[in-house]
Amino acid sequence: MKRLLSNPVLQEGIQVYFIEGRGFVVYAVYLALVALLQGLILFLPAGDPRIWMGPAYLFKVTAVGVLVLLLYFIVRSANQEFASWRFRSLTRWFKEERLGAGAVAAGQIAVLVLQASVFLVLALPLLAWAGAIEGTPLSSMVATGALLFFYALVYGGWGLFAVVFWDHSQDSRRVFVRCFLVCLLLVSGLLYLALNPVAFLLRELEGLELLPLSVGHWTLEGATVHGVFHGLLFIGGFGLYGWALKRVRETYS
Repeated sequence: MKRLLSNPVLQEGIQVYFIEGRGFVVYAVYLALVALLQGLILFLPAGDPRIWMGPAYLFKVTAVGVLVLLLYFIVRSANQEFASWRFRSLTRWFKEERLGAGAVAAGQIAVLVLQASVFLVLALPLLAWAGAIEGTPLSSMVATGALLFFYALVYGGWGLFAVVFWDHSQDSRRVFVRCFLVCLLLVSGLLYLALNPVAFLLRELEGLELLPLSVGHWTLEGATVHGVFHGLLFIGGFGLYGWALKRVRETYS
């Protein structure tokens, strides 16, 4: 742990986001959007009781909103889009600082985990308040928080891959992470709903059943398909990230 805390890549992330305060505006915008969503749920459609969701759905809709916002902000954070000019390039880490691929990976992954934790902790008071109003069991609230953190790591890994693979092209990696996120959130819902994180989260909160997937004589439950799919996303994202990092490191060796 002491070695990790002294990692210069992690120290740079802490310096940029917290000591210099360049992440505070991002956190404030994220928190304001979640609060705005709750306000809209409670007050905006109150004139039409047929479409008014109100307190009965406050936690569910808030959790979905937090999920979408969390994925959007964590992917951009992993892609170093916030205060990008303050982060050193891989060229400097490898050529000037003489760091190995393992040290850079440990630092960048630690920053990702830290950012995911911050975004989740910021949303927890509003989620807890919504859960208290809706009467959501504590076990469901804890499971929702764990699921949100897992999704943040899964999708954030692809942001790390982008920032390494397109180290010298900010435009290319920005296009990639946005297309990647939109395709997974929209296309997955159109192709097979069990692959979609929003649908799975609602399934967990409302106790709904996702349609099983039939392949020949095999029938897989929707929850199993979802778990396998996101497990593969997790392995694929961090696997490609490690491969890209080693490839860049070899060019400077």
